[in-house]
This record gives sequence, C-alpha cells and structure tokens, in this order.
Amino acid sequence: MAALDRLIAVLQQMEQSHRDMLALSQVKREVIVKNDVDQLIAIMNKESKFMKQQEPLETERMHAVHELLQERGIKSMLNLNITEISKLIFDPADKQRLFEIQKKLAGTLQELKDINQLNQKLIEQSLMFIDLSMDMFASRPEQDATYQHPADKHGNPGRIGLFDTRA
Repeated sequence: MAALDRLIAVLQQMEQSHRDMLALSQVKREVIVKNDVDQLIAIMNKESKFMKQQEPLETERMHAVHELLQERGIKSMLNLNITEISKLIFDPADKQRLFEIQKKLAGTLQELKDINQLNQKLIEQSLMFIDLSMDMFASRPEQDATYQHPADKHGNPGRIGLFDTRA
C-alpha cells in the first residue's frame, strides 16, 4: 500500500505548509494593525514563496492519487477528492488515517481562509482611512463653514486644502 502511504505523506506535508502559512498570516494581521508597510511587503513576499511551494506538492499529490488508482486497477487519470478515494480503500485503519489528515487539512484551510478574510477587511479599512485622510487634507470644501449670502457668487473662491493637489 505504498501509494496510499505516499498520498498521506504528501497531504501531511501540505497541511504543515498551510500551518506555516497560517502562522505567517497571523503575523501579517499584527503588521497590518501596526501599519508597518515595509514589514507587510516582506510578509507578502514570503507568502508568494509559500504559494510557489504548494505547486510541487499538488503535483506530487496528483501523482500519488493516480498511482493509487493504478494499484486498484483503475486506468483512468481521474482527479479524485479524498472522499472518493476513501471508497477505494477497504482497510478501516487506512481509511481512518486518510480521514484524519483530511480533517486536519480542512481545519487548517478554514482557519487560513478566516484569517485572510480578516486581513483583507483590515487592509480595506486602512485604505478607506487613508483615502478619507487624503480627502480631508487635499480637497477644497464644497461650502465654507461661514455664512455667505446666496446672491454673492463672485465672493471668495474657497480656500485650498492643506495640500495643493494641483502641484
């Protein structure tokens, strides 16, 4: 049952890789809150490297699945999920091992998805704050805070914001 062991080993490697990515995402959340742009860029570069590491693992997983199918006498190159693969495994202990790694991997992926959604919301809020701040400093007010007679159209053209955006 070498193909099943290989598949489980690859799934464990994928789960560990996603755990590492999860730890990095938690650090990323703290960096976003601190508004440390340089550190955020460094973390995003690390995330990119993690994503590139997933490609060979996914390829290896697909090869292990195809090898398992061939061991079972199935000549097709199907890309089956773990639930479908489990139907081909009759040993309860092997099925249990497969379901355990599936559960761990699914849990890690859900945690990663949740923290990434939170990080995305934090970044969006940060960008909205920056946009609002820039509008307050750079824009001309639509209407001055002082009273102006409606008939006085040639009066003060309005004050320029703290920064002149025309420069």
